[in-house]
Amino acid sequence: MAQRARNPAVEPLVLVVISLGGGLGALARYGIGVWWPSQPHQVPWATFTINVVGCFAIGILMVLITEVWVAHRLLRPFLGIGVLGGFTTFSTYSLEVRRLLESGAAVEALGYLGGTVVAGLGAVVLGMFSARSATGTARRMS
Repeated sequence: MAQRARNPAVEPLVLVVISLGGGLGALARYGIGVWWPSQPHQVPWATFTINVVGCFAIGILMVLITEVWVAHRLLRPFLGIGVLGGFTTFSTYSLEVRRLLESGAAVEALGYLGGTVVAGLGAVVLGMFSARSATGTARRMS
């Protein structure tokens, strides 16, 4: 029998920085949700904004750490996976779409469902463009 391929071991320090970043991102998301609670039968604007801002930030971050800086090896796991992964939330977004549908707010649910995807993708592109423009790397990219 063929031997199963093993996944490379994950460094404990990488897990620590992801965990710390994830905790910080989740706390920020929670704080915004408490400060800006969603209303029944309405688009949950806090989650929408959190996800779009997170997409914009990941667009900026990826340009900076892959095209501009020689980044520390723990920066991407901490900020990208940890902070932004903990900050943005697909699970809450999905639950909120379901709640809107169950409450009879189908138009709002479908608008939120599609609007989040379109706005998120647009925010990533805008973040990347902004970072490249601000750092002058847009002229060097082909």
